Amino acid sequence: MAAGLGDKLVVAISSRALFDLRESHEVYENDGVEAYRQYQISHEDEVLQPGDAFSLVQKLLALNARLERQLVEVVLVSRNSADTGLRVFNSIQQHGLEISRAAFSGGSSPYLYLKAFGCHLFLSTHVEDVRGALENGFAAATILSGGAQRDAADELRFAFDGDAVLFSDEAERVFQQGGLEAFQNRERESAREPLGGGPFKPFLAALNRVQRAFPQASCPIRTALVTARSAPAHERVIRTLREWDIRLDESLFLGGLDKSAFLEAFSADVFFDDQPGHCERASKVVATGHVPHGVSNEKVAN
Repeated sequence: MAAGLGDKLVVAISSRALFDLRESHEVYENDGVEAYRQYQISHEDEVLQPGDAFSLVQKLLALNARLERQLVEVVLVSRNSADTGLRVFNSIQQHGLEISRAAFSGGSSPYLYLKAFGCHLFLSTHVEDVRGALENGFAAATILSGGAQRDAADELRFAFDGDAVLFSDEAERVFQQGGLEAFQNRERESAREPLGGGPFKPFLAALNRVQRAFPQASCPIRTALVTARSAPAHERVIRTLREWDIRLDESLFLGGLDKSAFLEAFSADVFFDDQPGHCERASKVVATGHVPHGVSNEKVAN
């Protein structure tokens, strides 16, 4: 962990995930870097509207006030320069967000600074930055537009897919290569053999530490596993989490059913999944982060 941040849960957020920068991004895409710089400077006193991850960040930072100590840190990690990023920092202040640290990489990939900050999670709208973070061992997701926001609720609810997100993609590879029967046979035979950790295991462990700072009966953070697995493939998951000493408040074994209605019922603030199709459907009802990791994304990458 970086000096000065102690044992905090550290979340890095890109400027386009935090704020709605579609208008200025169009200037960048159509007219280039200098036009974008001039646009941001001329509009730097105009407050940016919330982006797709704004509500999540707001709720994460509110945990510190509930605990009366700083257990959560959110840092801005952006491809902007400090010059063009001034508008973003002005908007952070206007919205009252307790974000004081930032890395403006001036067009380069900012994921290189995640280790220095000691980050547990990186949220961005830039797919290649997310891939780079995942390849370097960080939990990371591409935030998709369109998900519903739960601004009014005090509770912070995270939902996770299992294979290739919380767990390694070893079982998913068996499923894709051999089908459902081969997958279920393998999971039945390996029921007492813990699964390998996926990219979101360290983030969930860090989130658990924050949960344990609250009395269990009144903890404002709730987590759920939402997986296409069903019996007999459930046992290995349960034993793996027990081996890791990681708590999930709810576990939904859906046997291939569409996850969207269940995510809406759980009232997730954000859902993380590796499969693009699942993410596309989920993003219609909850804020969704695509995790471009594992066998399901090798085909997409190629």
